[in-house]
Amino acid sequence: QVQLVESGGGLVQPGGSLRLSCAASGSDFSINPMAWYRQAAGKQRELVATITGGGRSYYTLPVKGRFTISRDNAKNTVYLQMNSLKPEDTAVYYCRVSGSPYWGQGTQVTVSS
Repeated sequence: QVQLVESGGGLVQPGGSLRLSCAASGSDFSINPMAWYRQAAGKQRELVATITGGGRSYYTLPVKGRFTISRDNAKNTVYLQMNSLKPEDTAVYYCRVSGSPYWGQGTQVTVSS
């Protein structure tokens, strides 16, 4: 069993920044590829970014150049640094062990003036 707990969401103005964290327990975290997803109201959940156990990252086009995914295997934590936030980034953000049924509970990010 794997537990994932996200934190760091909140309300931010357009152009601002937030850093999300996802703390993992119950697995050998360092070997698991991890991912961040988001789901806006009335829309399907979509992939945001992924990172391998070795730190290789991938970003989807809407966030490339603005978001950075990283991980600290010593702390069993994956991060999502979000810069230059736009209103369209508003969503509930979830972390996931890639390809697994394990998801966090989500953290709300609202970008609004």
